[in-house]
Amino acid sequence: MLKEERHQIILNEVRVHNRILLTDIANLLNVSPDTIRRDIKSLHDNNKLKKVHGGAVSLGFNNYNNAFEDIYALAEKKIIAKKAIQLLKDGQVILLSGGTTNIEIAKLIPPRLKLTCFTPSLQVAIQMLNKPHIETVFVGGKLSNNSQIAIGGNAINMLARIKTDICFLGTNSIGCSDGLTEFDWDIVQVKRAMIRTSKKVISPAISEKLNSTQRYKICEIEAIDILITELLPSDRILKPFSDRGLTIM
Repeated sequence: MLKEERHQIILNEVRVHNRILLTDIANLLNVSPDTIRRDIKSLHDNNKLKKVHGGAVSLGFNNYNNAFEDIYALAEKKIIAKKAIQLLKDGQVILLSGGTTNIEIAKLIPPRLKLTCFTPSLQVAIQMLNKPHIETVFVGGKLSNNSQIAIGGNAINMLARIKTDICFLGTNSIGCSDGLTEFDWDIVQVKRAMIRTSKKVISPAISEKLNSTQRYKICEIEAIDILITELLPSDRILKPFSDRGLTIM
């Protein structure tokens, strides 16, 4: 495979999933980790992604205030966010994980709504600061440098002491057979705690994440109540999910 082809695959993966692991991409492309390490460095030097320990993240993942072109599939994520806020009502207690789609949801929540919002995501919490009727509670703990999400025992223990009406659970990959999966074990633990504390779990995901999988499982697909994508609910790619009992928006 030519270097240019590898670079395109790496960029596609990091744009869709926000973060990639060097070893996973090496296995995907059947090349050595050193080759992928050099590819990532080259892409980093050319301002195509950000090199981090063990892999890479998209430019828009950690720096959401960058120009909009850094946010992959922004138009699709805005469609998802518009659908998601239809589920919100005054007086609810909600929970948002991190990720660029959930940041769009946070941005579009009407300031007039009276909500209590828990979040372990620093970026989501920042988006809530200009909404005077929303009480924002940061689920604190050790902050992941790469994802800007609180992880570890403190965050998990805090989540265990609350009960929320709705959880908007961002995910790296989602499929009927493998459920929701992630690449980061610490984030998996936090997201499992988020599911346990929520009456209703919603997965907002661009369609490119459907039928993909990562190394660590968060939950089976049946743990999700509602799947929101940018597609029409009648799209044939969504039928296997509705057949498993998910409400499709």
